[in-house]
Amino acid sequence: MKAAVLILSDKGAAGKREDLSGPALIEWLKQHQVETLRYEMIPDDHDVIVSTLTHWCDEGFCDVLITCGGTGVSPRDVTPEATMEVVDRILPGFGEAMRAESLKITPMAILSRAMAGIRGTCLVMNLPGSPKAAIENLEAVWPAVAHGVDKIGGNPSDCAGIHS
Repeated sequence: MKAAVLILSDKGAAGKREDLSGPALIEWLKQHQVETLRYEMIPDDHDVIVSTLTHWCDEGFCDVLITCGGTGVSPRDVTPEATMEVVDRILPGFGEAMRAESLKITPMAILSRAMAGIRGTCLVMNLPGSPKAAIENLEAVWPAVAHGVDKIGGNPSDCAGIHS
């Protein structure tokens, strides 16, 4: 599986904050046999996010595009809106699972607007901005990712019997 990691942070993009989430995600993915082919940090700007997501998905170099940041309720948190503009289909179960698991850790998870969707053959997932929350949310949905990527890519095999 091939991945891309896109960090959304005004301060990080301006060089005023070190990105800890991107390296943590890339290391986690590596431990799960996923190669990260692209990693970038951009500001929390709707149009820049839309343009980057569209370009990366349409290039077709990755199976999974993970965004990190911009999923809260601050005025500059626009990642879900940008993602909804880019994806062809929404996968509501991803956001539901992430929030359900996060609520076991913090009541603030109710404020998360993280989501996922499909553009072409690319699975796009929004994760929260903190390294801890990003990994926790990724772990919550990871058991379905490989199968999802397989099906998004057109694998016609039946889903029955893949779970133990």
